[in-house]
Amino acid sequence: MRQRTVRILALALGVGLGPATVASAQPHVGVRAGISGDPTQFYFGGDFETPPVVDHLTFRPNVEVGVGDHETLTALDLEFAYHVPIARHPWTVYVGGGPAANWATYRSGNPRVGSGTTVGGGFNLLIGAEHSGGLYTELKVGMIDSPSVKFGVGYHFR
Repeated sequence: MRQRTVRILALALGVGLGPATVASAQPHVGVRAGISGDPTQFYFGGDFETPPVVDHLTFRPNVEVGVGDHETLTALDLEFAYHVPIARHPWTVYVGGGPAANWATYRSGNPRVGSGTTVGGGFNLLIGAEHSGGLYTELKVGMIDSPSVKFGVGYHFR
């Protein structure tokens, strides 16, 4: 009888702890907004973060739409982030990067120049800090056809 009670308690404890463990490994959807330089814009968008693909490394694809400076820039960023937990602290620092596809629709202030669309590739390097509650802040440095710098804040829904 005593062994049966121990087994039932162990099963109940395992079932009770199981969802918490699985929930921490779930993907997260988030929203983001910020400012960029060259082009000087306000941007907003969304992202998706996978559970770790390997120890502390997540895949964070995101879409951002920037407006201002006589153009609209839509960026699809396929970034990876390596998280460095801070002991006994709710914040995690992360670094990463990845390729980007950028679509720019511009309109000139000069009627003789007109408007148009360009498509280009880029690459981003990033550093950020994320709170266990979902709030994060991020600094990106872009190369090739990506905006030269972006600073943003976001939130991952958990």
